[in-house]
Amino acid sequence: MTKQDILVVLPEIVISLMACFILVLDLYLPATKKQKFGYGLSLVALVVGAALSLIYSEPTPVHGLNGLVLMDSLSAILKAGICISTGFVLVYSRSYADIRGLWKGEFFALALFGVVGMMVMTASNHLLSLYVGLELLALCLYTMVALRIDSTTASEAAMKYFVLGALASGILLYGMSLLYGLTGTLYIDELSVSIARYDGTMLPRTMALILVLVGLLFKMGAVPFHMWVPDVYEGSPTSSTVYLATAPKLAGFAIILRLLADGLESLATEWQGMLVVVSIASLALGNIIAIAQRNIKRMLAYSAIAHVGFFLLGILTGEASGYASAMAYILIYAVVTLGAFGVILTLSSEGVEADLIEDYSGLNQSHPWAAFIMLLLMFSLAGIPPTIGFYAKLSVLQAVVNAGMTWVAVAAVVLSVVGAFYYLRIVKVMYFDDPTATHRGLQFSPKPDARILLTINGLAVVILMPWIGELSTLCERAIGALF
Repeated sequence: MTKQDILVVLPEIVISLMACFILVLDLYLPATKKQKFGYGLSLVALVVGAALSLIYSEPTPVHGLNGLVLMDSLSAILKAGICISTGFVLVYSRSYADIRGLWKGEFFALALFGVVGMMVMTASNHLLSLYVGLELLALCLYTMVALRIDSTTASEAAMKYFVLGALASGILLYGMSLLYGLTGTLYIDELSVSIARYDGTMLPRTMALILVLVGLLFKMGAVPFHMWVPDVYEGSPTSSTVYLATAPKLAGFAIILRLLADGLESLATEWQGMLVVVSIASLALGNIIAIAQRNIKRMLAYSAIAHVGFFLLGILTGEASGYASAMAYILIYAVVTLGAFGVILTLSSEGVEADLIEDYSGLNQSHPWAAFIMLLLMFSLAGIPPTIGFYAKLSVLQAVVNAGMTWVAVAAVVLSVVGAFYYLRIVKVMYFDDPTATHRGLQFSPKPDARILLTINGLAVVILMPWIGELSTLCERAIGALF
């Protein structure tokens, strides 16, 4: 391994070693110190991983490990985003997981190994390295969902996720094997040229594309491969749900962009038509079904399905501006979703999950600051100005219109208006409903670090609006360097 190879994968090496060190340290430390050291070392590893990703990033792609992985602006930004969002997850989950017996070395190690899998996914230039990263993340997620062994709902959610995830992984792997058989290469940056030279029948090529697309869309939770999302979001511990709902979306964006827009660019006409159907279906089903939900985690699960549909709108344009808008959208979505689940986690206490919408009745009367933060986050998810969520949706819609797909943009706007109802319902419940006597009251008593980060997270959706152009420029440069 050369020095260049080490620099390309240095963040992954650091975080992997720290995860192993935490597991070993967990065997020797007394019970009173395990949690403190594991938590602190995990945060240090994530900060160092994010810093190394940005420090050693290059404007032009630098390949390592014989071309298996690469280092470029896109992977650097997404790696840093994955590390930072996972750090927020740990801070928000501290009290919740500690009360429920989940705050232990296994939780930290699984979170860090999952981060390594996501980082490998974002930097993959080879179908095998991409698959290894994807499966490393998937195995960590399966375990994190089932981590609360005294919960039958968590075990059921993990089993559903595992069975369907294994099926999707097999489909994806079969599609990749077909691509290899048709092109003779596993390198993503060589696929497009090799497929363009393929002069055989269209059926094998189309079948390979469909299988790969099905596997990727399942991992993102898009319709019609969404069936696992609501059950897993609702059944898993909220500390695992917030991890599942944020950082993996960034890695999912990376593999979809690299595989479709780079590796399968010569098949753009075919996958664009498929993504149009998937995007509209995801927006429709996610926004409409979410209206009927009483559980806020399940509501946010259907919301996630709708947001995946919106993010795919940027991809299906087939243009660099669309890819940049999709990248900005997924980064903003991760920030806002972190805050929303952060409020749920900090309002949860012993015996109280804070997962029913009716639990938030009159929240403004008892905990006005938590209600205000939640209001800002719901406005951003709904795309209401002056929040960054409004800009995220506007930039994607502009890219879709510029690509000549006006009817798709109109359909997205209409379905987004429908979706605004269930976000505004949360605001209405918090500010206009009387506190209900049918449940134990919510307690907003987060640790000081969680309170500070949650405040920053909530206010950022408004305060960052004047600098949103910087984010657009950053995403455009990263996409421009890739293409």
